Amino acid sequence: MSVLVLGGAGYIGSHAVYQLIDQGENVVVIDSLETGHKQAVHPNATFYEGDIRNIDFLRGVFQKESIASVVHFAANSLVGESMEDPLKYFDNNVYGTQVLLRVMVEHDVKSIVFSSTAATYGEPEAVPITETMPTNPANAYGETKLTMEKLMKWTEQAHGIKYVSLRYFNVAGARETGEIGEDHRPETHLVPIILQAALGQRSHITIFGEDYDTADGTCVRDYVHVEDLIQAHLLALDYLNGGGKSDIFNLGSNQGFSVKEMIDTARQVTGKEIPVMPGDRRAGDPSVLIASSEKAKNILGWQPARTSITKIMEDAWHWHVARPNGYVEGADNK
Repeated sequence: MSVLVLGGAGYIGSHAVYQLIDQGENVVVIDSLETGHKQAVHPNATFYEGDIRNIDFLRGVFQKESIASVVHFAANSLVGESMEDPLKYFDNNVYGTQVLLRVMVEHDVKSIVFSSTAATYGEPEAVPITETMPTNPANAYGETKLTMEKLMKWTEQAHGIKYVSLRYFNVAGARETGEIGEDHRPETHLVPIILQAALGQRSHITIFGEDYDTADGTCVRDYVHVEDLIQAHLLALDYLNGGGKSDIFNLGSNQGFSVKEMIDTARQVTGKEIPVMPGDRRAGDPSVLIASSEKAKNILGWQPARTSITKIMEDAWHWHVARPNGYVEGADNK
């Protein structure tokens, strides 16, 4: 039997595939390569290139492979783009999940671990954010993820498919051994943007707002190492396979770091100057987002081991120095 990883050529999905194979699992990967990279797929995984919205393609994979459970990372995930093109996001994220759940029902696959987001909460009423707080997404991306969670809830009631939804905060870092890392085109995540400036690939970092109600005036975010994050997915699979009930968990580090603190950490790790320019606030940027991960620790037994922001930055820098142009040398993003 195999674990099916959707989006297994992407940043987070590829790390999941590597850890599953480290554990001796058989892994099947589906990725459209719209944003993923073929080179990020573990050489021992069975890879299918295709779109999960294509039900005949998806049925074909389920017919060929013995799928025991699913880990679902396949989604568009740029907040700004989701506001400009919400129909694309609902089509890809929500409809794609609808097709997936239909095929899971047809093939009697009863467990799914889902990659969700802190964006389901919107502007939090308090921090740290717990799973009992209201969900009120401030962007179309968060709304699609919340809708995907609701699809799974009602599908469980009708068909008995158990799910765990993992709501992430800011994921960063790279596999410690350096085979895979973060490579988005365009890059929108803070840590790789800072490190691109350290490599001289950007002239400077723009800080979007220095007048927030925080210690140094810049936004504070909760960062979790990608390897710790994936450990929670494996624990969630074990939990479901052991008869655990469907549930939702936050994944974060329970600590917050400001934009300026992240830049200072990168300067220490890289030994580079990293020029900074001030910029205006971005619409919809909350001042502080920090997760409470107590529920994941208590129920799943999650124990993040790489919570130092220096460690996260060091592993990311190791990848960026080794692969300054990501998975390919040149402009092609595949």
